[in-house]
Amino acid sequence: MRLVVQRVSRASVSVMESVVAAIGPGLAILVGVTEGDSETLARSFAGKVAELRIFEDADGKMNRSVQEIGGAVLAVSQFTLYADTRRGRRPSFVAAARPELAQPVYNAFCDAFAGHGLDCQRGVFGAHMEIALVNDGPVTILLDSIDLERPRRT
Repeated sequence: MRLVVQRVSRASVSVMESVVAAIGPGLAILVGVTEGDSETLARSFAGKVAELRIFEDADGKMNRSVQEIGGAVLAVSQFTLYADTRRGRRPSFVAAARPELAQPVYNAFCDAFAGHGLDCQRGVFGAHMEIALVNDGPVTILLDSIDLERPRRT
C-alpha cells in the first residue's frame, strides 16, 4: 500500500463537474493498493495516518494529529501510485492491484477512520476525478507498506 498524505486547509473531489466530497482543514490522501495488500494492513495504515503529528501546536511545532485538531480526511483511490517507469516512456501499472482486489482494501482504509473519531470523505472508486486542494505548509508525507519491513536507523 502506498499513500501520499497532504496536510490541507481544504480539499474537494469532483466527478463530471459535480463535487462528490469536500473537507476543510485536515488530510487529503491518495491511496494506492498493490497485490497482496490486505484490509488488515489498510486499517493499520489508517491508524498511523490518524495519529501522524503533522499539524502545528501553539509553539509552531508539528506536534498535533488530525484527530487532535478536529480535522477531516479526504481519501482518493489512485492506482497510478504504482506506476513503473523504468523502461520506455509509457508507465506500466502491473504492480497496482486489480479493481476487485483494490476496492475492498481502499474501503477498509476509509472506514477505519471512523474508529479514530474522524470523518473520511472519499472519491468515487474507478471514476475519472478532479481533485482540488490547498496544501497547507506545504506538508506532504509518503507512506509505503514496504518501508514497514525495513529496520529503522539507530
